[in-house]
Amino acid sequence: MEESVRHRPVQSEDLTRPVGPYVPGMIFDRLVFVSGQGATDPATGRLAGSDVETQTEQVLKNVQAILEAAGSRMDCVLRCGVFLTDMADFPRMNAVYERVFAGHRPARTTVAV
Repeated sequence: MEESVRHRPVQSEDLTRPVGPYVPGMIFDRLVFVSGQGATDPATGRLAGSDVETQTEQVLKNVQAILEAAGSRMDCVLRCGVFLTDMADFPRMNAVYERVFAGHRPARTTVAV
């Protein structure tokens, strides 16, 4: 099978533009791999808010937009990696994460950077 048939990039004008030589997501067969996302609002190109709740909401909106551009959804997510600059923000980030994912519980790692 040709490489281009097995995998293809996820790109859309509605997504945050990558700052390097990579795509927002890559589809391989029926899997979608999402690149790491920041809290950039694609409409403005600016950081969304200064609090962890607003930024978490924006990151997850960005992930959702990539998944939808790939024909997928949030309830298909298998794993998430979360990077926080301060673990004291964990409870507030986690509250937004729990609300957005509702009853779906992907595997997750959360680390401080």
